[in-house]
Amino acid sequence: MGVTAEEVAELRDSFFKKIGEEGPEFEGFHPVDIARITEQDTWLKRFLEHNERNMNESLRMLWECCAWRKKFGTNDISEETVRRDYLEDGICYSHGRDKDGRKLFIIKSKQHVKGARDFKELQRCIVYWFERLEREENGKPVSLFFDMADAGLSNLDMEFTQYLIGLFKTYYPNFLNYIIIFDMPWVLNAAFKIIKSWLPAKAIPKIKFVNKLNIKEFVDQNDILKSWGGTNDYVFKFVSETQSNAVMNGKLESKKVHFAGGSPIEEQPSGFDDQTNNDTLLSVEPDVIVLYRGKAEPSGTITLKNLTTEKCVTYKIKTTTPEKFKVHPRIGILRPGEKVDVVVMLQPGYEIRGWLHNIKFLVMCLPITESEMNKELAEFWKTADKPAENHKRRCTEVVSETGESQKLNSILSSSHAGTDYNADRFFTKMSQLEDCHRKLQGELRSSKRLQFLSIVLTVLMAIVVTYILRADIRSVIEEQSCRAYRE
Repeated sequence: MGVTAEEVAELRDSFFKKIGEEGPEFEGFHPVDIARITEQDTWLKRFLEHNERNMNESLRMLWECCAWRKKFGTNDISEETVRRDYLEDGICYSHGRDKDGRKLFIIKSKQHVKGARDFKELQRCIVYWFERLEREENGKPVSLFFDMADAGLSNLDMEFTQYLIGLFKTYYPNFLNYIIIFDMPWVLNAAFKIIKSWLPAKAIPKIKFVNKLNIKEFVDQNDILKSWGGTNDYVFKFVSETQSNAVMNGKLESKKVHFAGGSPIEEQPSGFDDQTNNDTLLSVEPDVIVLYRGKAEPSGTITLKNLTTEKCVTYKIKTTTPEKFKVHPRIGILRPGEKVDVVVMLQPGYEIRGWLHNIKFLVMCLPITESEMNKELAEFWKTADKPAENHKRRCTEVVSETGESQKLNSILSSSHAGTDYNADRFFTKMSQLEDCHRKLQGELRSSKRLQFLSIVLTVLMAIVVTYILRADIRSVIEEQSCRAYRE
């Protein structure tokens, strides 16, 4: 018997009842997640199916999932807010389907070397793909495909694997169809035993080991790549979700950027500053916002100036990541010819990572009358019925006040599964042993060559010594014969 509508309704009621019990200090979850719980029975049904209809476990998992999504910023993750090079290098991508018709999420193990990438950014890249697959597949399960051909110990990242498994176990209910492991090297057998212990008992039968001979039992034959022994000549190239999903009237949809607190605004390819009207009201400088690292948090300045001589204007500033930046003053009024410096400061607890170039700021501007200036500006912007003048700006890398580039590592905290440190140390030692083995093999080959050369030289020296001794003996014998003859 499957999950019933009554059980779904009970889970929904229990969730909102728990929110009420948290009291006024409860900060709440992301509005998108609340809307899903309110409107989508299918999402709640997945939690019940994942926990075998156990209501308490389903409620606990749903609550933890919403808390994680808010803290991690899952609903704000998009192609513009993750490392583009991580999306394009092919360590993970989606292509083809398994025999059940489920999409394959492929991990190209050979492409990944532990510690070579910013792990926080790699997490965001994985979550981007999970969210994208949920949208594209309407929440249907996907199969995790580990392509381990030609992989070695240097490609083994236990923390990365544990993070993947943790997402399926805790935050993406009933989202896993199979774990397909292709061409796993024997040297990684010990690692698999540890990975297997992280999986719940009901997930063990989902693991399928395949090679070129039996892969067709689990992957659709038309989707088996040539490198897997098939005929599909697909070569990975990242395709944006917009291009992948929609072609309208023979043209691709315009790319949209979501600024917090407003509707999506189409991003035209003309550049950062979208304002092309000759009657520009506002001057916005600089073209690219530079954050400077001083004694406090990294910060920069946007200078706004009212270009008119007789109109008052009001401005409002939005950003794609309001949780990371403090903007002051975010909203205000400029009289004719007046200008103001707006400070953009990184919030405490965050540091610049590779995502800085993806951050966008939108400066909006509207003319305002004297009577309208008496109203609350926030209310004025909510009720404004005329299009605003828009100026978009990006950020550049953090630099010191002397102009020197600073390379900063990410310390943005996020919720993820803990690391099995003993296992990690074990495999680090194994990797070191493998390196030592390779070095010893090289030294052994070198020593064998030296040994051969020494033998050749010894033989040559023996021949030369023998020849010299024979010559000396012959000379002595001839001398003795001559002496005897003379006597």
